[in-house]
Amino acid sequence: MMRYGSPAVAKVLDELKQEGVDRVLVIPAYPQYSATTTASVFDAVYTWALRTRRVPELRFVNNYHAHPGYIAALADGIQRHWQAHGRNELLVMSFHGVPARTLKLGDPYHCECHKTARLLAQALGLSKDQYRVCFQSRFGKAKWLEPYTEPTVRELARTGLKSMDIVCPGFVSDCLETLEEIAMEVKEAFFEEGGEAYSYIPCLNDSPLWIQALEDLATSHLAGWPLQAAPAHEAQASREAALAMGAEN
Repeated sequence: MMRYGSPAVAKVLDELKQEGVDRVLVIPAYPQYSATTTASVFDAVYTWALRTRRVPELRFVNNYHAHPGYIAALADGIQRHWQAHGRNELLVMSFHGVPARTLKLGDPYHCECHKTARLLAQALGLSKDQYRVCFQSRFGKAKWLEPYTEPTVRELARTGLKSMDIVCPGFVSDCLETLEEIAMEVKEAFFEEGGEAYSYIPCLNDSPLWIQALEDLATSHLAGWPLQAAPAHEAQASREAALAMGAEN
């Protein structure tokens, strides 16, 4: 379901309820927790619950920025890209930006992005001078988390960096903010300042390792919930008993 698109959160939850689903695990497509992203998904679910007579049991995954399967899938994607296209001088990890004030308000997003970067660098065997962390998609006049991606990339080229790889670990699938902003606009900025080789590394998308990690994440959070449906005859007997006591459906 989509937070800002179709199918909307409320529509999907309505459909699940109509199908008889009585337990829902919500896993946002945001590995790092932020009140601006992850919590907005939870808000949409809570808003739906406010108008729902019988709310299913709900569980939420706050984050998975350090989940071993997620880190392994990221590292695998980068290594496969290097094997196919070669490796450039520096790896830039660009995360989605958020207003800087969120950090002062207690939002863990900034710290979780840096932890993801550190764990990913360790998985790739990179030293601190072989990668750089920055934040993209800034808009408006307010200060956002720094360093900003495009200015950072421009400065790297101006100071002599000729080739770089860039990846967006905070996006589990490619979108306009990766395919247009990073793969095209930031690439152009790098070349304008004298860069010579720029390679965008795709997001996890449908990577088998990522799908397995997602399954593992879901399974661990489903612990304690019965995962097998009741036998058909038991379900029918239960329904008949309820109807006999006055239930209407």
